[in-house]
Amino acid sequence: MSEKQIFPFIDQRIEDYCQTYVSKEDENLRELNQKTNELFPRPHMISGNWQGTFLTLISKLISPKKILELGTFSGYSALCLAKGLSSEGILHTIEKNEEYEDFLINLFNENGVQDKIKLHIGKALDIITLFEEEFDLIFIDADKPNYPLYYDLCVEKLRKGGLLIADNVLWYGKIALEPMPKDKQTLAIHSFNQKITEDERMENLIIPIRDGLMVGRKI
Repeated sequence: MSEKQIFPFIDQRIEDYCQTYVSKEDENLRELNQKTNELFPRPHMISGNWQGTFLTLISKLISPKKILELGTFSGYSALCLAKGLSSEGILHTIEKNEEYEDFLINLFNENGVQDKIKLHIGKALDIITLFEEEFDLIFIDADKPNYPLYYDLCVEKLRKGGLLIADNVLWYGKIALEPMPKDKQTLAIHSFNQKITEDERMENLIIPIRDGLMVGRKI
């Protein structure tokens, strides 16, 4: 990380205030947060209550029938997004790490959402192409170098009026440094941000929650 990193993006006092005045974390999510910190490498990758509440609110606002998530990790964001599913809705979530499979299956069973969340283990670039249906909501939070490729595939699977949300689009502020770092993650995220902004099929904006969320709506 560059010594000139731009992070956090807002005054820490403001961020702390925002994380204080947010809906209380459900007990099941609080326990999952704790387990993630105990059992998973890089536990900071979890969405957490601030971002998770945002995802829940967005999902509840549109009551999606079909959600696609790239990057399940410990399942926190999947549980948040599933709260807004319509009565017949389903969330497809893709995780590349096979070692997380048993944990995630048990998690979804324990939370009674095993019929609402379908877990796919494997490479997202391969699995996305297998879906023939369109999605109402797509959440991208997977490996950063593939963000531009994920966008190309996902925008085709997004229905008109559907929402696409992507995490980490500010990448600890590295995308705003001059000169911009040339590592593959930073360049890929910048390319993703350019793609969605220049795509006439989309209207979009970045919200500086945590590491930045891109929110786009297909016109």
